[in-house]
Amino acid sequence: MKISFSKEKLPKSGSIALLVNGNGTLGKFAAQADKKTDGAVRRAIKSTNFTDAGASILEVPGCKGFRDGLVFLVGLGDSKKLDPLSLEKIGGSLIGKTEKGGLAQLCVVMDEAESFTGGVGEAAAHIAFGAQLRAYHFRKYKTAAGKNYRKKTNNKNIDLPKAPAQLTFYLGSEEKVKVARRLWRPLQHLGESVDMVRDLVNEPANVLFPKAFAQIARKELTSLGVKVEILGESRMQALGMNALLQVGRGSDQESQLVVMQWNGLPKSKKQKPVAIIGKGVCFDSGGISLKPPPNMGDMKADMAGAACVVGLMRHLASRKAPVNVVGVIGLVENMVSGEAQRPGDIVTSMSGQTIEVLNTDAEGRLVLSDAIYYARERFTPDTIIDLATLTGAILVCLGRDRAGLFSNDDVLAKALYRAGENEGELLWRLPMGECYDKMMDSPVADMKNIGGGRYAGSTTAAQFLGRFVGDTSWAHIDIAGTAMDSPITSTNVSWASGFGVRLLNRYLVDRFEK
Repeated sequence: MKISFSKEKLPKSGSIALLVNGNGTLGKFAAQADKKTDGAVRRAIKSTNFTDAGASILEVPGCKGFRDGLVFLVGLGDSKKLDPLSLEKIGGSLIGKTEKGGLAQLCVVMDEAESFTGGVGEAAAHIAFGAQLRAYHFRKYKTAAGKNYRKKTNNKNIDLPKAPAQLTFYLGSEEKVKVARRLWRPLQHLGESVDMVRDLVNEPANVLFPKAFAQIARKELTSLGVKVEILGESRMQALGMNALLQVGRGSDQESQLVVMQWNGLPKSKKQKPVAIIGKGVCFDSGGISLKPPPNMGDMKADMAGAACVVGLMRHLASRKAPVNVVGVIGLVENMVSGEAQRPGDIVTSMSGQTIEVLNTDAEGRLVLSDAIYYARERFTPDTIIDLATLTGAILVCLGRDRAGLFSNDDVLAKALYRAGENEGELLWRLPMGECYDKMMDSPVADMKNIGGGRYAGSTTAAQFLGRFVGDTSWAHIDIAGTAMDSPITSTNVSWASGFGVRLLNRYLVDRFEK
């Protein structure tokens, strides 16, 4: 979908969307459109009592004066509650309403958005961003041959929903257009990076195995100025990364560690980097502690944390962010074979700490332990943040609307929580402490990789990771409930949500760029 901004007042052809205040009033250009339709717009508002909340869409068909005969009324709701997130929802809802019609183009008349405190230009950029996010579909493996088997009762092929090819915003003046275009550029990059994460998480594991993932990261990021290093198993073995390597022993696919550096500040500033670590289990069978068959196919997405890190690095480089960030992702497959690790095995991590592996399905924390320690020792970062689809327990606790947040730093935790609230990628902080840490002690090693059975599973997993961060300010974000099998929202209809890029980008902006 191509998105553009124009100073024209009303389109001369195609379908249009008119913004309507919560009290049902029309702006100047919307009133002109009503006149062009011989009052069809006002009649529709009156007959349907169209004064409800924002993001409500009313289709008014058969309007003469417009070539496609379609006018969409878009409710803004209470002007006092208009903010970027509500505007993005409006953009997403509009695309959701229009994509079934197969429209070639849609024009959004923005005059009524004057009620938004940020102005019409900023409002247009955020509506466009919501539309861009909503237009995403993963259809790479949909074929014409497959389509022939899906028939309607009238023997016609089912047409898949499709966003308009052209979405144009009419703002009425060149000054407003310039504002919209300036604010749209970073949002467009952000949306593209979110969609990249969605693509990675949606890919099947026979396509996105560790080496393939690593090469995608190198290809996508190097051209943008990110320094990318890929460590194979021999280099990781030399570093003593046995916890990570042990997870991949049962797979024929070689494990990888990808290190990505974005240095957006001049060397003279000497700012320590923020390290972002991602769990990248490209497929998780559970190993010898085999997962039950139902929904095991979802475990192609056990690399969503790593995908988020790659997407974030892409966005930072695309917008030339004035920050120093290191991304580290551990990429493995957790499979079953005669070489696979066994329950009861003891491994020595890169940190020198020993781990008793009591459950081979608690593998993500083993991968992260070495990745976190590697980043800490090599880069001495100011802050470490890791993202992982780590525990099913987080879904039991928080469902699919919030990710779990654990931290050893109250200031960091509050900053991440606030960033999540502002971006609509919500977090909830959960407790840590000595009582939980004791649950990770092992009688035969320094620690075990599972805690107290059914109890506090997400917290004990975080306590395990906390043993590898030292005194560094650190946060762990458990995204098992928010990254995959995502709820349908105004701005996402994909199984993979792309969760985390917006959150971390906002955290970095708030901390380093304001």
